[in-house]
Amino acid sequence: MVDLITNFLTADIRTATPLLLAALGLVFSERAGIVNIGTEGIMLIGALLGCVGASFSGSSLVGALTAIFGGLVMSLIFAFFTITLRSNQIVVGTAFNIFAGGFTITLNRLLLNGAKVKGYVNLPVPGLSKIPVAGDVLFNWSLPVYFAFICVPLCWFVLQRTNIGLKVRAVGEYPKACDTVGINVFRIRYGAVLFSGMMAGLAGSFVSMGQLSSFTEGMVSGKGFMALAVCVFGNYSPKTVLLAALLFGAADALKYRLLTTSLGGYYQFLNMLPYLITIVALCMFAKRSNKPACSGVAYRKE
Repeated sequence: MVDLITNFLTADIRTATPLLLAALGLVFSERAGIVNIGTEGIMLIGALLGCVGASFSGSSLVGALTAIFGGLVMSLIFAFFTITLRSNQIVVGTAFNIFAGGFTITLNRLLLNGAKVKGYVNLPVPGLSKIPVAGDVLFNWSLPVYFAFICVPLCWFVLQRTNIGLKVRAVGEYPKACDTVGINVFRIRYGAVLFSGMMAGLAGSFVSMGQLSSFTEGMVSGKGFMALAVCVFGNYSPKTVLLAALLFGAADALKYRLLTTSLGGYYQFLNMLPYLITIVALCMFAKRSNKPACSGVAYRKE
């Protein structure tokens, strides 16, 4: 029974980590008024570039940095279209996702073709990792997992207790008023989107290097959209986003657990389970969310 609980909780954290990383970035992007639907595509590119970087360098750290850089470049392009050119954010994000699908397939077949790479290595915390149950669940992970959970209080503090966080929130609510008092709306929105892209790139690298140590085509399989749902379900706050990510991660972990039981014959339904829970959660809580007033609205300087 103890092993069952330990395995389930570790699977929950493993599947929740990429959702949490991407959702924390989306919190800033959304609070600044930019809906980054392209997170799915950025995660997919991060997953591929992480493996490419690790394959050519033999270092998972280089792979992570490559994925983050890829996310930065993609989000910069996204920001240019949506903030500078004021293109429709949903249309641009959808185009990004379509592009990422074809781009990663082509690059994977040219450079990797499914080859194994050096993935993220678990770094047990001395002493704490020996605690029964809690040691394996909380203190025996790779750096991206520790980073994701440390980022929760850091992101909350930046968003709620710093001047830059106040500007991010204000730009998403009253961009015209912010511009009037001298706040550079475009700079704040660019910064929020770039941070979102870097977090999505790192999240994608964890999907490939933290779970399989290889890239397979389409492996992100909706996690970018789930991260967006986590952001909405978590009411655009880092603290509640953590709980939402763990809930959605638990649904994914439950799916894998049920596949090993007599219900495994219904694998099509079980594979659908996390996304079904996502849809139900959004239907129940989307209207109650504290959505920024100017979310998805391009700002035109007068």
